[in-house]
This record gives sequence, C-alpha cells and structure tokens, in this order.
Amino acid sequence: MVNGHPLAEYMKRPTLELMVQEPLRLTGAAGRFDVRAQCLGGGIAGQAGAVRHGIAKALVLMDEELRATLRRGGLLTRDSRVKERKKYGRKRARRGFQFKKR
Repeated sequence: MVNGHPLAEYMKRPTLELMVQEPLRLTGAAGRFDVRAQCLGGGIAGQAGAVRHGIAKALVLMDEELRATLRRGGLLTRDSRVKERKKYGRKRARRGFQFKKR
C-alpha cells in the first residue's frame, strides 16, 4: 500500500512496481511482508525510488546480514540530487531573461 492505495493502482507503470519490489525480491522476502508507505512531494518515479530506499533500509534494520546484498544492488545509496535554488538576475536557477537588442 502506498498512500492508502494498492501498489498497482498508485504506481501506474509496471516498471515502477518492479522498482519498488526490488529490495524484497533481491533478499528473497517477497511474500513475507506487508508494506504500508506514505509519500509526499515529487513525482511518482521519485516516490517509487523513495519507497524502494525506505524498504531497503527497513530490511537492514530487521536483519543486518542483508546489508551486503542490498549494498551490492545499489539500494542503500540515497539519491542526493536536490532542486537548485533560483539565482538573482535570472528567470530560474540557470535560465536568464531573454536578451532583446532593440
């Protein structure tokens, strides 16, 4: 369940469903747990990545031996990219105003 909806209903694309279920499949815990996740902000692809990261961290808290498996799969690494701030004298973070010669 993600935000009170079943996973297939909330994550419209099958690739996102697979992405969310990846930590459970990698550790062999696919049918053993019921997951209830709450997401806020971003798009559904970003939320799918966040849920995947949260599931992986919860599995490590439950069983420390799974850390190596999840680390090799790249599931414990947080995506550190954040939105760049708007700069003064510009329209957005990098986009300047359109130049008009005359």
